[in-house]
Amino acid sequence: MSGSKNIVFDVVGTLASYDKFYETYVSMIGRYISSSTIFERIFWRMLWKSGISEPREFATEQDLSALMKGYANLQMRPGAAECVQKLRDAGFTVWGFTMGDLQRVQSYFDNSSINMPKENLLSCDSAKVGKPDPEAYKPLLKRLSSGGSQPWFAAAHQWDASAARSTGYRGAYCTVWEGEALMDVFGDMDVVAETLPELADKVIAASQ
Repeated sequence: MSGSKNIVFDVVGTLASYDKFYETYVSMIGRYISSSTIFERIFWRMLWKSGISEPREFATEQDLSALMKGYANLQMRPGAAECVQKLRDAGFTVWGFTMGDLQRVQSYFDNSSINMPKENLLSCDSAKVGKPDPEAYKPLLKRLSSGGSQPWFAAAHQWDASAARSTGYRGAYCTVWEGEALMDVFGDMDVVAETLPELADKVIAASQ
């Protein structure tokens, strides 16, 4: 891939909008489980931690089923399609890298105006290592850096962009989800933008 330009996007929360319920990283203790399975299994525990003394009286299995159905049908953020198209028009190959299962995340693209080739969408599920473990980012980084170019990693989770940047990616952070950049916590970014189209513009400009 010598001379090529590549940008890897986190999908869920960055290109696809969602309400972030809870995240945990059991891969850190050697027990990787997909994020959707984790959410489904800890639903009752999180109700209890939120102050509901009898979670299974407060909510039903049907409520959980409705939430999981919503999680399976997330919509792309406004500006996501424009962002991806700008980058492609500028010669970038766009990749997706997610903690979610590929079939579900691929459906987010299939149900939108963004064409994402299946071979360009990768998941932590394949390696059984969850983000932000540095080992999750390294295989794709090695693949995309083989020609000497430095790929970008873009996310609306600053911890995600920061972790990817620490392994060797150029970091692009969009504040659309978290509202503000905390450089004193997560370190510097190569690009920070408020919207996805602005992020594309800045990445393009920084790559010239």
